[in-house]
Amino acid sequence: MNTKLLEELLALQRRDSDTRSRLLGEERLYGDYAEEMQQVHRENALRLDAIVAAHGWPGIPQVGREGARASWRIAQHAICTPDLQRKFLLLLVGAANRGEVPQRQVALLTDRIRFNEGRPQVFGTVLDWDETGELACEVEDPENLDARRLEVGLAPFQEDLATHRREVKAEGGHCPEDLAAYQRKADDWARRVGWRE
Repeated sequence: MNTKLLEELLALQRRDSDTRSRLLGEERLYGDYAEEMQQVHRENALRLDAIVAAHGWPGIPQVGREGARASWRIAQHAICTPDLQRKFLLLLVGAANRGEVPQRQVALLTDRIRFNEGRPQVFGTVLDWDETGELACEVEDPENLDARRLEVGLAPFQEDLATHRREVKAEGGHCPEDLAAYQRKADDWARRVGWRE
């Protein structure tokens, strides 16, 4: 195992988690995508890209389960660098096909990218506020959603949805008062960073 690489990946993940915790404590986590959080996500993505160039995708054989999870989390949060996040997905798919990371990681990153592109998700893992004021998501082929989720090790959708709704509520998250303005702002951001035309 590459212990030095593992330690670096864990440090990058810690920086992300610490920033998130601070913003949550300041009641600035929900609503806007804080510039401080974007900066951490951007810098972590660039560093992961350099790591991948030097070592290939950091999977379980190289950095253990914890390190592989940290690599995926950095990729999952690389939303302000669309080209890098798409590149990470391709590398992650290769690692999953070689048995070096769980297929679940591929599913989660696939949905994250589709969400940011404004497309229906495959596994229903990225939630956002809907017109009823609830966290929800749009998925393709909803009749077979739970079968797809089972194949990659995800809990049934309704079970996972209830868990996420409880977590967000416990953190103080709630539907924006002006949902249309929130959605316009999110769409503007997605276009500005390059997710949508």
